[in-house]
Amino acid sequence: MLLSIDFPSWIKPEIIPGLPFRWYGLMYIFAFVTAFLLYRHQVKERRFPMTEDQLYSLFTWGILGLLLGARLFSAVIYAGDTYLRQPWLIFWPFRDGKFSGLQGMSYHGGAFGGLLAVILFAKFKKFNFREIGDMYAASIPLGFTFGRLGNFINGELYGRVTDSPLGMVFPNASLVNGENLPRHPSQLYEMVFEGIILWAIIWFFRNRKPFKGFLIGLYFLGYGFLRFFIEFFREPDANLGFPLLGFTTGQILCFIMIAFGIVWITVCSRLPNREPVRLYDDSGVQQTPPKTAAEKASERNQRRKIRKKLR
Repeated sequence: MLLSIDFPSWIKPEIIPGLPFRWYGLMYIFAFVTAFLLYRHQVKERRFPMTEDQLYSLFTWGILGLLLGARLFSAVIYAGDTYLRQPWLIFWPFRDGKFSGLQGMSYHGGAFGGLLAVILFAKFKKFNFREIGDMYAASIPLGFTFGRLGNFINGELYGRVTDSPLGMVFPNASLVNGENLPRHPSQLYEMVFEGIILWAIIWFFRNRKPFKGFLIGLYFLGYGFLRFFIEFFREPDANLGFPLLGFTTGQILCFIMIAFGIVWITVCSRLPNREPVRLYDDSGVQQTPPKTAAEKASERNQRRKIRKKLR
């Protein structure tokens, strides 16, 4: 047996054995609450003109979009033809007469579904979708940590076989030549890098972004980049393997996220009314932030050039 860590025997998927309440579902609640509190903090911090009712409404739209996107992506991309033959089962939470919940969620699908929900909410409620989307991007990653912690508790989405001292023997892992070998705890890698570290980077830029919509693009670009490399440690889906040029399905979706993030940042940097609003006054009107030394120097240079042309 390779040097490894045994999966803690006291960790069980059910909160109370025998009852249909699982830690994974509770982790989703923690994730949504964390994202909500971070979003509300930004609204108050910037004095953004959004009422508490509008904030709750926005999160209702966002959660529904996230869940729909995550479930549909999982059913269409990862579940083979099962749901193509029986599409009504996609949102049916029972299996073999027992409550099983909605097992199988795609984070890539949830990201795109959540973004679409934010855009639609902004359109109907007359908000700037780049602004409310940026605040979402600065809130979601930290909540993501709870989702991956739930995957770890379930003993699912484990990594590839490894001889690293970090390897862990998961009780329900696929056997290799009849033996349960140590694997990377890739759920924890994702929790740290795609959750905590990505959130810290975006949170740092929340008041330093160069234009509206920048944080949305940074989120898609950053998540796609980090997840792409962690996929090298994660066990590919057994029914999908490496469908294109030796890359996993997750890596292909990461390529799409990275490309989307680059295009989004490029487009938003050229849209009109792109200047970021750092602070609103009590009436909901943006306050002009104090100019930095670099901005003042740039204006002086522009004035000099204009004077030279006039001469």
